[in-house]
Amino acid sequence: MVQYSVLVVDDDVKLLEIMKAYFLKENFVVYTAGDGQAALQMIDRYKPSIVLLDLMLPGVDGREVCRRIRQHNDLPIIMLTAKDDESDRVIGLEMGADDYVTKPFSIKEVIARVRALLRRVHGEVIEPKHILEFRDMVMDLQQHAVWYKGTALELTPIEFKLLEVLMKSPRRVFNRLQLMENTHGFAFDGYERTIDAHIRNLRRKVEPDSKKPQYILTVYGVGYKFAGDENEKI
Repeated sequence: MVQYSVLVVDDDVKLLEIMKAYFLKENFVVYTAGDGQAALQMIDRYKPSIVLLDLMLPGVDGREVCRRIRQHNDLPIIMLTAKDDESDRVIGLEMGADDYVTKPFSIKEVIARVRALLRRVHGEVIEPKHILEFRDMVMDLQQHAVWYKGTALELTPIEFKLLEVLMKSPRRVFNRLQLMENTHGFAFDGYERTIDAHIRNLRRKVEPDSKKPQYILTVYGVGYKFAGDENEKI
């Protein structure tokens, strides 16, 4: 069995101790950091499989840590936040986080989310057809890579999975809960709006003009779909 490593970043020392104990019991290698700068140093040194990142940190805050991580790699990130304001969670997602959990949370739920995200990143079953193509976009499922007009795109694990789900079923309309289930491995009421943030991030990377999408189309009042013909735009 593969042993994954997790970096938990939070300035609450007691919470770090509890999280470490639970993850160790689940056979994870566990690293902890109490501030953003220490987190960045530990990522460079230990290269964890996934990061649990508190939004509110002393010095370099969670959003800035997330931004810096995304400058260099697609390390899976789950934001931990005590904020009730949806805008704070959306900002975290737009900075590149793959998911978020609002405090107070169930540690068992956090572990389930971590496992679901790691399965999406590392545990995909390779489909017989591993090349998906549409217009100037090519996705290789085996290489976990996407090219637009021959240029490689840097996608996060959730963005890659989201694009894969949509490209595999062009013209099919997915609602947000369906996309949440396909990309995160679970779907809860209240969390499906995170898909909107991931779609915005994805459009910035794959669309020639993200304000006039040609690939990932909105079906108002329902959800999203991947374009099916050259004239289909919205």
